[in-house]
Amino acid sequence: MKIAINGMFWNQPTTGSGQYVRALVAALRERAPQNEYIVIPVSGGGRQEAGGRRRSAVVGRRSSVENLSKVWFEQIAFVRACRRARADVAHVPYFASPLVPLTPTVVTIHDLIPLVLPAYRGSLLVRAYTALAVQSARRADAIIADSEWSKRDIITHLRIDAARVRVVYLAADARYRPLDDAARLEALRRKLGLPENYLLYLGGYDQRKNVRVILDAFARAELYRTGYRLVLAGVNLGRDSEFFPDPRRLAREVNLPADALCLLGWVEEEDKVALYAGARAFLFPSRYEGFGLPPLEAMASGTPVLCAHASSLPEVVGDAAILLPPDDARAWADALRAFLADDARRAELRARGLAQARKFSWTRCAEETLAVYESVRREA
Repeated sequence: MKIAINGMFWNQPTTGSGQYVRALVAALRERAPQNEYIVIPVSGGGRQEAGGRRRSAVVGRRSSVENLSKVWFEQIAFVRACRRARADVAHVPYFASPLVPLTPTVVTIHDLIPLVLPAYRGSLLVRAYTALAVQSARRADAIIADSEWSKRDIITHLRIDAARVRVVYLAADARYRPLDDAARLEALRRKLGLPENYLLYLGGYDQRKNVRVILDAFARAELYRTGYRLVLAGVNLGRDSEFFPDPRRLAREVNLPADALCLLGWVEEEDKVALYAGARAFLFPSRYEGFGLPPLEAMASGTPVLCAHASSLPEVVGDAAILLPPDDARAWADALRAFLADDARRAELRARGLAQARKFSWTRCAEETLAVYESVRREA
């Protein structure tokens, strides 16, 4: 079988879509090397590597294009490239499949944030692009969702027959694992200026991420008085608005002392392993996720997780995390105090988290994605 894959995000490995397509293609090649996987670059063409059965495409250098060029690639160039390659199946690994597909097409829709959350609907141009993506998804032969939660959103908001939507869970990268290397942990502490005892949040600062609740909870619990610090890692755009609140302002509003908070900003991928492993707990208060990789990465690293009981997160963490109301800072504060005072509970959550993380793998993701490709090919 010859599978053509949209490579729009291939050269953006720090984005969620970039991580997904790279991890998936690597797992597909490992699991089913007899197939041919052609990653179509944004320039619209692909060249197959010579030799062996495990063939792939050379991806173009550009990783982003202007809006109109992006639409042109998604709607015209990618379609033509699939036809030229005589692909059996086309896969668009994000919410932007062709409106008029000429090859049996699978689209992965990670979430429907622009449709579900009013604050994320954007400008008129963004809403027009979303409308195009919706109409295009309805014409795809199959849709892959990251979770049952996302599947329900897709069925409801896109008005698509449930039989056309398949749930295929993501996975944490294999590099996330318990780290008992004291020297590596100490080196990261020195590099990033980390405190000895810290609770970690890693992610964005936009509205739905709900960072305020953990700042409020940390202040209410007064954990800084016992030597704990709250570490926030992730990119803030440098603006302070209702949509992108500055965590420093939020900390002041909840009376959290400045020295109780450690803002790391962007963290290199290779440093995230030790950052997770060194934390006493990982906090994830997000109100909406299509899947939610950070809690899974934390569990795979052996770090206990406290997260919001919202959207897809209960599916990901199962009974291996403390689930809390996303906007109840008092409940978070009480849970943090109880958790940190209970060594047995921490050990139990660590063990459960490791077991839960093992349920997800890129091999399984590849196998289930291949099953979608094969069913689409048969039906076509």
